[in-house]
Amino acid sequence: MSKSSGRSGGITLGAEEIPLESTEALTGRVQDRQLVARCREGDPEAFARLVALHEGMVFNLAARLLGDREEARDVAQEVFLQVYRTLGRFEGRSSLRTWIYRIVVNQCHNRRRFWRRRRRDKEEPLDERTGASEARLPGSGSASPFDEALRRERARRVQAALLALSFDHRAVLVLREVEGLGCEEIAKLLGVADGTVKSRLSRAREVLRRRLVDVIGEGHRT
Repeated sequence: MSKSSGRSGGITLGAEEIPLESTEALTGRVQDRQLVARCREGDPEAFARLVALHEGMVFNLAARLLGDREEARDVAQEVFLQVYRTLGRFEGRSSLRTWIYRIVVNQCHNRRRFWRRRRRDKEEPLDERTGASEARLPGSGSASPFDEALRRERARRVQAALLALSFDHRAVLVLREVEGLGCEEIAKLLGVADGTVKSRLSRAREVLRRRLVDVIGEGHRT
């Protein structure tokens, strides 16, 4: 299952989850190269495996960066279409997962630019899950109605604070705190200096902390 929570103060970043096999099933670049080689040979099962291994990550990352589930689904389709078309350019200098991360971030950035041109830069909260998706979350059946309402409200406020960040700051924060990438890897992924990543990350954490100081306090008391 794709990761769904950040590590700052134990606050969950609201986003729909899809129970899929973890991308950790591919361990190392040797396995990456083998899978890519099979895809290049036209093996449809290999590409289906690639999609299955990464679609949960792609959707959740897009959802957090865009704040809209339907847009995230559209972006996910565009991402894998681009992966299919450009897989021949993958040189293995980074992991396959990191290469796909870069495509997701670029697609989301382009989608937001399109929104601004169409005057549609308005995001919806991601904590509005359906009953079916809630049933898939660990522990969702045991929480009291009060605890569940409290969790939803916290998730809504965290997501709102996250979406208030600039796209560049949001991308760095999500890649580091949710996806667990190191600063050096993020720098290579985004094509910026390590210092730029660290500066954006520090700024994003500080802004998020100020916006969520009451939420963080509630989390420590419960």
